[in-house]
Amino acid sequence: MAKAIMLQGTGSDVGKTVLVAGLCRAAKKRGLKVRPFKPQNMSNNAAVADIPGVSGGGEIGRAQWLQAIACGVPPTIHMNPVLLKPQTDVGAQVVVQGKVFGEARARDYQALKGRLMDAVLDSWAKVGEGADLVIVEGAGSPAEINLRSRDIANMGFATRAGVPVILVGDIDRGGVIASIAGTHLILPDEDRRMIVGYLINKFRGDVSLFDDGIEAIEKFTGWRCFGVVPWLKAAARLPSEDSVVLDRLASGEKRALKIAVPMLSRIANFDDLDPLKAEPQVEVVFVPPGQRWPQDAGLVVIPGSKSTIGDIVKFRENGWDRDLAAHRKRGGHIVGICGGFQMLGHSVRDPDGIEGSVTETQGLGLLNVETVMEPEKTVRNVSARSVPFDLPLEGYEIHLGRTTGPDTLRPSAVINGVDDGAISADGKVSGTYMHGLFSADAFRAKFLESLGVKGGGIDYRAEVERALDEIAAELETHLDCDAIFGLAR
Repeated sequence: MAKAIMLQGTGSDVGKTVLVAGLCRAAKKRGLKVRPFKPQNMSNNAAVADIPGVSGGGEIGRAQWLQAIACGVPPTIHMNPVLLKPQTDVGAQVVVQGKVFGEARARDYQALKGRLMDAVLDSWAKVGEGADLVIVEGAGSPAEINLRSRDIANMGFATRAGVPVILVGDIDRGGVIASIAGTHLILPDEDRRMIVGYLINKFRGDVSLFDDGIEAIEKFTGWRCFGVVPWLKAAARLPSEDSVVLDRLASGEKRALKIAVPMLSRIANFDDLDPLKAEPQVEVVFVPPGQRWPQDAGLVVIPGSKSTIGDIVKFRENGWDRDLAAHRKRGGHIVGICGGFQMLGHSVRDPDGIEGSVTETQGLGLLNVETVMEPEKTVRNVSARSVPFDLPLEGYEIHLGRTTGPDTLRPSAVINGVDDGAISADGKVSGTYMHGLFSADAFRAKFLESLGVKGGGIDYRAEVERALDEIAAELETHLDCDAIFGLAR
């Protein structure tokens, strides 16, 4: 087995994903063969990864896809063996080693965890094959001791696999001394012994001002500090992991094109918008529930959804159907991706109740198509071609359902020789099942040019690579990476 180290947080959204990606890139730059691993992830931002020895792909969290890029290796389903994709407020689809395992309510899932540990340990054995180092990311916090008995994401995994743990505290949210000391206080001895130290993340200002804080934490815990990481500005140029960040996304300065994106209740794969956000002349505005859309938006993008019918209902409750109709009347453009594409049609039917108890709803009626949900999920990476611009596309599909109707005779793309999507008669409304289409630089430049934006088409993948390099350099400067890598076992 490869040596390993694990980062766990004092809470959710403390920056573990970016830190793991940065440490992966730092290890790669040192010449190590490094791999990421996250036993359990909860996110509707999924990626398609290879299933070793099997044609086709499976689902993992986008975070582990990004971390694989940081390692310079293709992502595999073993990097994230358990993925939970929330569908309702109390239930989620459970994906195990890339494939749908079933649906579970929160309470039922706790009972299911014991069975899933075998899959986690199986993937753990496979992900380290041929590697020098595996950097593991926890989920939530090990301080949730009420869930400890069936835990597979934090100390339950660390103790079974024998992986030392570094605790991450987020100073930006406040109370970091109490959160670290409190975690030490309430952990059982077996778990506490797994922690080899801690680091502080998201520090703004003069780091020396926290010297007394380090002394206090050492007094309470006896743990060593591996360093204090400043606010990593380059992290904003990385793909977004999950919907936690949506609450912080807001309008910026005035730019050539404003794009409005509704925050659907079960929004999925909204990192499709990241390449557009990276364009200097583009402003992407995520619109929270209950708020009106900006009237000066030139484009509306309706993103993916884990629950298309439920999100259509919420869409109308928010009054967004009226906003969309007004935008269309003003001559604005509309793009729907995956679930957003389905929403743009006349109807969505779910005869098998795959998404829930509501089995049919009227769509938004801006494309002359209809969708029927089908049990078999399409999960694959694809190469395609844009029909309107005759330019290559690369992306992936993760969806249920089949969409048909007259507007599909005007496809938006051709995927593996098969028409995909639909375009309205006037060309201003389009939909596709393909995620990642805006990552194609030449297509994105031409698409933006058609909307009046000149000079688009930055090298988005190169921007991500540069951001990872910058983060790795920051971590080498502010953390004792020699000690961190040296403690891996």
